[in-house]
Amino acid sequence: MCYKLLQGDFVLMILWVEVVLVMCLRVGLMSRHLPPTEPGTGMAIAVKRNDQKSRQGHSEWLNEIKYLRRLRHPNIVKLIGYSSENNHLILVYEFIGKGSLASHLYGSPSKCETLSWTIRKKVALDVAKVLAFLHSDEVHVIYRDVKTSNILLDSNYNAKLGDFGLVRNGPEGHESYVSTTLIKGAERDESHVSTSRNGTLGYVSPEYLNTGRLTKKNDVYGFGVVLRELMSGRHVLDTNRPKRKYHLVNWAKPLLIDRKRISKVMDARIKGQYSERETGRIAHLAIQCLSVEPKLRPTMDEVVRSLEHLQDYKTHRR
Repeated sequence: MCYKLLQGDFVLMILWVEVVLVMCLRVGLMSRHLPPTEPGTGMAIAVKRNDQKSRQGHSEWLNEIKYLRRLRHPNIVKLIGYSSENNHLILVYEFIGKGSLASHLYGSPSKCETLSWTIRKKVALDVAKVLAFLHSDEVHVIYRDVKTSNILLDSNYNAKLGDFGLVRNGPEGHESYVSTTLIKGAERDESHVSTSRNGTLGYVSPEYLNTGRLTKKNDVYGFGVVLRELMSGRHVLDTNRPKRKYHLVNWAKPLLIDRKRISKVMDARIKGQYSERETGRIAHLAIQCLSVEPKLRPTMDEVVRSLEHLQDYKTHRR
């Protein structure tokens, strides 16, 4: 067995019994996605397993190790260790207790509490900050897969970005781009296979989808989609809705342009928690992020500044 720990101070042992992974941490045993048997005796973890026989699975496994070993940010899920054994590629992460943002927006009310407007604004700011970090000159990478199922919430509702399998080094300058084979060839197939089930096509910017040109503005577009999901509580693509309401971005656009109609987009579960002026500013930011022309989209640093202003908006909105 080959395994590697990225953090010391505990012993990690991986044992396979059919498909059950057991972790031994100092005291007691713990199965995947479960906390230690005794509080304070270890750490909770989450385990992701990829198929080594799949070119896509192996590539994404290597990519996550490559980036998560060197990236440190409070809004990035920590990679604790990794292993390769018997055609199984293992990644061990810190356990993020409240699950994905998607589960809170779309999950069963009996299992996931409705996120308040205040928490939704905080989540948006957290995600904006980590994307700004990734886009910074020091880090200079493009995340490529911004979506609600890749945003995890801890016990204090701090948002953390996970799944770095599709991350790429960024091009030099805002006008440069990474030329990929998204439309023709293997990379398009790889991206589609790994993410289409989660509706990622709804998050991809038009220029990336049509030309394969990848810039940081692709992440900005995906963030704009997440903003609309936070506002509306609706899936980006929803086959259960009438055809004209199927695509969230297209359906919401004319409503968000008119401040008096924004309420028709807002999630009914958080009615009364926001002001018309406040949602107007968020709507305007989302429209900017979703501009068809990449040059008209803000940078993530600009998005952070806009959202920081809105965090305590209620205290000075009048």
